[in-house]
Amino acid sequence: MARRRRGGGRGGGTRSSEITVSIEGLDALRDQLADLTPTIRAAGFKALEASADAIRADASRGVRVDTRNLQRSVKARLHNNRLRAEIGWWDRDDFYAILHEFGTRKIPARPALGPALAAERSKLPQRIQAEVRRALS
Repeated sequence: MARRRRGGGRGGGTRSSEITVSIEGLDALRDQLADLTPTIRAAGFKALEASADAIRADASRGVRVDTRNLQRSVKARLHNNRLRAEIGWWDRDDFYAILHEFGTRKIPARPALGPALAAERSKLPQRIQAEVRRALS
């Protein structure tokens, strides 16, 4: 609600103007926004988790198959406090995954993780939007 007051009167004196703006309910709005932050963060994490799982599954399907070790050992690590996901191979026995991903002089590159990430990159914004809408409804 805005009110406008004019000071001074008619006559030869100086004229001053003052505009006063009063916003009602600002404290309540601030409290509601603070309450939304954990809800939105949880929705973002849920979307990130779904995307990480999709990348992990796609990389598992796209990896070169010999012993199926790389298919079984691709994992997603999720860090909730930073809204971060890492997808890849972390076992010592899986060092050759990088050789397959980028190739060597004797082995042509046959990437699995890069294409899986590229395929999911365009889907993540829609996942986040859908989860936030679901959380707020």
